[in-house]
Amino acid sequence: MQTRSGFIGLGVMGQPMALNLRRAGHALTVHARNRERARPLVEAGAELADSPAAVARAADVVFINVSDDAAVEAVLFGADGIAAGLRAGAIVVDMGTTSPTATRAFAGRLAGLGASLLDAPVSGGEAGARAGTLSIMVGGAATDFARVAPLFQALGGNVVHVGPAGAGQVAKACNQIAVSATLLGVAEALTFARAQGVDPARVRAALLGGSAYSRILEIHGQRMLERNFTPGFRARLHRKDLDIVRAEAGAALTALPATRLAGELMTRLVEENGAGELDSAALVTVIEGMLAGKIPDA
Repeated sequence: MQTRSGFIGLGVMGQPMALNLRRAGHALTVHARNRERARPLVEAGAELADSPAAVARAADVVFINVSDDAAVEAVLFGADGIAAGLRAGAIVVDMGTTSPTATRAFAGRLAGLGASLLDAPVSGGEAGARAGTLSIMVGGAATDFARVAPLFQALGGNVVHVGPAGAGQVAKACNQIAVSATLLGVAEALTFARAQGVDPARVRAALLGGSAYSRILEIHGQRMLERNFTPGFRARLHRKDLDIVRAEAGAALTALPATRLAGELMTRLVEENGAGELDSAALVTVIEGMLAGKIPDA
């Protein structure tokens, strides 16, 4: 029997993910506040619902991809939210980046309603969402993961069940810790090269062949060189993710000095430079601004 699925939140990431589910042949019901975002799904054969509750009534597995803890809570438990239409035994899959603490609380509330939650944040950006090659980090019960695994295969090339509820969000936090420190390092390295009068493009080419290689150096380093800050992952969302990491680290009394510095600089990029809608690679402009007047052709 085919699993009936639903998708709520058809933004930059959600729309291509939902389209990949439909293209893989899965029955799909969708909802978006902006109905125009649902048009490609309807044209691909998805049903359009007028509320999250209506999606839940039509689906056994409901995917959501919204911006933050408050948005997830509203979609789940707000007026005409998912909870109002949940089927017994249904699974909700949160594919956004939410705090582990909030995720565990949401899982408990859904369990009280006879449903369950998988937290399944992703890495890979809009390009990965379109290509169906996302890395998906999943928290929740193993039995629920097994039920949803065939659907995940339409969305990602690397799908890992990390552990119980909240573990997927912890893994995503770890991803952002590593990405942010590397992003900052690449921005500093290319800025340092330029300040020394050396072509940063040639420096990057040299580093790509050694132990400093990373996807951040490859992709974001090129963005920095080209000044191409068309968003793949917006700086304001990166800052939001780092705020989650720092709050969770503070609660656990964990010192994360590199993450703290990256977060402070990302906040400067968003709030002082007004660049929240640019790609997070624009962090290099903050480093350059700190060395204003000392960098040739910055």
